[in-house]
Amino acid sequence: MRSPRLAALELRRFGRGRLPRAALVALLLLPLLYGALYLWSFWNPYGRLDRVPVALVNDDKGTTVAGKHLDAGDDLVRGLRDSNTFEWHEVSDAEARQGVEDGTYYLSLTMPADLSARIASSSGDSPETGALQVRTNDANNYIVGQISRTVFAEVRSAASTKASRSFLDKIFVSFSTIHDKTVTAADGADTLQQGLGKAEKGARKLTDGLKDANSGSGKLSTGLTKLTQGSADLADGSRQVADGTQTLADNVNGVYAKASPFLKDNERTIGDTARLVADSAAAVDDNLDTLVRLAPGAAKAAHASATVLTEIHRTRCETAPLPDPACPDLKKAQQAAEDVAKVADDLNTVIADQGGDLTTMRKNLKTLQTQSRALAERAPRLHEDLADAVARINKLNDGAAKVAAGAGKLHTGLGTAESGAAALHKGIGTAESGARTLDGGLYRLSDGSGKLAGGLHSGARAIPDYDKRDRDERTDVMADPVRLASRDLHRAPNYGTGFAPYFIPLSLWVGAMVAYMLLPPLSRRALAAGAPARRIAPAGWLPVVAVGVLQVLALMAVLHWGIGLRMARPAGTVGFLFLVTACFAAIVQWLNARFGAAGRILVLALLMLQLTSAGGTYPVQTSPGFFNAIHPFLPMSYVVAALRRLITGGGLGPVWQACAVLAAFTAGALALTAVAARRRQVWTLDRLHPELSL
Repeated sequence: MRSPRLAALELRRFGRGRLPRAALVALLLLPLLYGALYLWSFWNPYGRLDRVPVALVNDDKGTTVAGKHLDAGDDLVRGLRDSNTFEWHEVSDAEARQGVEDGTYYLSLTMPADLSARIASSSGDSPETGALQVRTNDANNYIVGQISRTVFAEVRSAASTKASRSFLDKIFVSFSTIHDKTVTAADGADTLQQGLGKAEKGARKLTDGLKDANSGSGKLSTGLTKLTQGSADLADGSRQVADGTQTLADNVNGVYAKASPFLKDNERTIGDTARLVADSAAAVDDNLDTLVRLAPGAAKAAHASATVLTEIHRTRCETAPLPDPACPDLKKAQQAAEDVAKVADDLNTVIADQGGDLTTMRKNLKTLQTQSRALAERAPRLHEDLADAVARINKLNDGAAKVAAGAGKLHTGLGTAESGAAALHKGIGTAESGARTLDGGLYRLSDGSGKLAGGLHSGARAIPDYDKRDRDERTDVMADPVRLASRDLHRAPNYGTGFAPYFIPLSLWVGAMVAYMLLPPLSRRALAAGAPARRIAPAGWLPVVAVGVLQVLALMAVLHWGIGLRMARPAGTVGFLFLVTACFAAIVQWLNARFGAAGRILVLALLMLQLTSAGGTYPVQTSPGFFNAIHPFLPMSYVVAALRRLITGGGLGPVWQACAVLAAFTAGALALTAVAARRRQVWTLDRLHPELSL
């Protein structure tokens, strides 16, 4: 008997009575419990968030910015209510805390009292970050907390955009001010360039003048050096003259102090004596020839008289027993004779010195006579003349002292002048060098100011001068410069459509698993008849495939017309699911045929492994390494990937790959089932008395 006929015989048993028919209906509808009910419950949870109660606390006090009142909290509240994101309940902060704690509200959003002030600070001198406060409680619902993070991220972005608008609007207003100020600065740079040009010409003239001044200061310094040296000699000489005149004055004043009283008291006597000297000189002159002739004899007579008187005095006065009373007179006479002899000797000496020539002596006597007569004439005024001479000498001494002091000051001043002239020369040299540097610097500065003016004019042209409409447009763009231009190539319209590729194969696996609870994996009639194993395996597989096809049709009909699943490739999806149910039936058949009662546990375990490694919810890359390792070796991994392309659209590469893999799994499972059928044809003690039966 062939496999299709054997399969038909197995299915015919369900038509014998109400209970088998009810079991067949339940078997057909069982995938709906997994596929349709699961998808229905998850179909569009984000579209019903407006039913989720959420506490909204608005404590914002508002603020004033540029004369305008800002209520950021009220603006956000209106935006949130218009969005219908959640079922918002405006309550106090305490009510929100308690509601989140006891589950009245799934979460709360609080706008603090200083929210507006912090948002407004972005356009001030001390910007601060505003903070929206979200309070969640995962004990109420974990998923709602995750959803709220996404929703409130958008709320935060909207609030940040609003804060940025005021800040950026101020910036664009400042652009116009900067533009005007830059134009003013450019005009000022033009004026500066003109002034620097004049300053450069003046600096050039200053350099030439300082060059001449430097040459003159050098000559002045050299001349002052020589003058200083001469003033040193002058100061030294004047000090010596002052010392000499001081000595002269001291001597004259000393003599005058002694002679002045004598001259004052003896003016007449001096005059008479001078006249006597003049008369005597005249008499000597008249008797000079006689004196010369008689002088030698007089000298001898004087000496002789002196000798006689000396002897008489010795005899009578020194050697006599009794001195002569006339001894004193003798002594005087002896002394007078000796004086006369001495004068006579002097006279002879004078005569001898003149060599006997009396011309010179007469000339001298004439001079003495003249001077004596002059002295006699001046004698009455000699005291006054001496006083006048002393006064003149003292005045001379004072003048010499002042000259010496002045010469010293002159030397000191010239030394200072010399140092000053040297410093002046050096300073003018430095000034000349600085003037040259200034000239060069002013040239470069003039050139630089020209470039500055040109740059400022170019900058003024480059700086935008926005009007209000331009400012508004640019503020809108920069307040939200990066917008998410999301382009979903093959968008799933709702949550359920996205999860359908995961729940549909789950329901078909469960359908195959339950089907082999009602149908034997191997036909007992075929085994008893000794049919070939290659026929026995398909005979047990085809009834479940037939049931699976009916399950697919029922499931997809409910999903499409009942729930609203839209498929990019409906026919391809249904045809592919026929292949899926055939593959799953082959695998479940083999596990049951090979392992018996334990096979049902293995079927359930394999289902768990496929669900956790197929990547039906989160990408498999986010799972632990074990699930990544088994992912490529399980059929449901390929089924999920293919159904995503068939339902939402996209390239068919994963679909063809999945068909090949499922075909391979189906063929392999049927081959293994055939091997198991061959073994089942041999009865053993374990088959007669199994250790475990379900």
